[in-house]
Amino acid sequence: MEQKKFTVFSGSSHPELANEVAKALKRPLGKIKLSTFSCGEKYVALEETVRGEEVFIIQTCTDQNVDKDFMELFLMCDAARLAFASKIHVIIPYFGYARQDKVHKPREPISAKLMADLLVKSGADHVVTLQLHTDQTQGFFDVPVDNLYVHRMFAQYFKKKNLKDVVVVSPDAGGAKNAKKFADELGAPIAILHKTRPEHNVSAVTHVVGDVENKTCIIYDDMIDTGGSMVNAKAALIKHKAKKDVYLCATHAVFSGEACKKLGDAGFKEVAMTNSLPITKNKQFKGLKQISIAPLLANVIESVIGHKSVSSLFY
Repeated sequence: MEQKKFTVFSGSSHPELANEVAKALKRPLGKIKLSTFSCGEKYVALEETVRGEEVFIIQTCTDQNVDKDFMELFLMCDAARLAFASKIHVIIPYFGYARQDKVHKPREPISAKLMADLLVKSGADHVVTLQLHTDQTQGFFDVPVDNLYVHRMFAQYFKKKNLKDVVVVSPDAGGAKNAKKFADELGAPIAILHKTRPEHNVSAVTHVVGDVENKTCIIYDDMIDTGGSMVNAKAALIKHKAKKDVYLCATHAVFSGEACKKLGDAGFKEVAMTNSLPITKNKQFKGLKQISIAPLLANVIESVIGHKSVSSLFY
């Protein structure tokens, strides 16, 4: 590609992904100093000039460190803004607080909107993220947002397995639209589970809508947090006579609490996830597969710099 003036910086939340992206772009990451004072305050310094350049900052929100990751990102954006970068593109594969996108009960904040405002205020001119919890969250930002989807990536992965009698399963009605995109790529039908949530991080499947009997089921969702919903979904499918080999794929591996133990004990044939979040050694379990989004992000950066369409990469 034509060498134009742009620099890619990595935050501390997912350096492995940033290095993969830099390798795909065939250029080094920008030099940056990231540290924490003894009092807990974050410190950021760009260690090379970015005056007049477009800057790309790669930072995701990780389990138990969402607030720290966001604060570091705000400071990186502000540092680039004060260093006279021409444009600041934030690549945040997993956007924290995205599930808090509306008021569920009186006197709650709309946290996703607040984080969007803070990100723009810190200097972001453009945000690239991966499968927001709801599409309308893009409207919370006062700058352009590219909300990437990975259904094509997962479809390519599963097509190579040559599975028979496949049905794509959405674990709830809210995810049916995205599951349908994935199913269309596979040329498979769709089934939808109806579930209730009596409290946070607790779910129960009450109905299965669609034919899953003697079918190879692939559960498709945007994220896996505690894992309880996915385990319940698998149990419901087996109860409705689906084949015992149930696959699971999702974009974001939050894997909080006992999620990995639950998923490992549940006996999924395979759990395929992207590396939008780092999956550390203590979060590994049998059957877990990772699909890298680095090539996609590198293509997005090249498209932005080359003033080409980004949506064509994933639609």
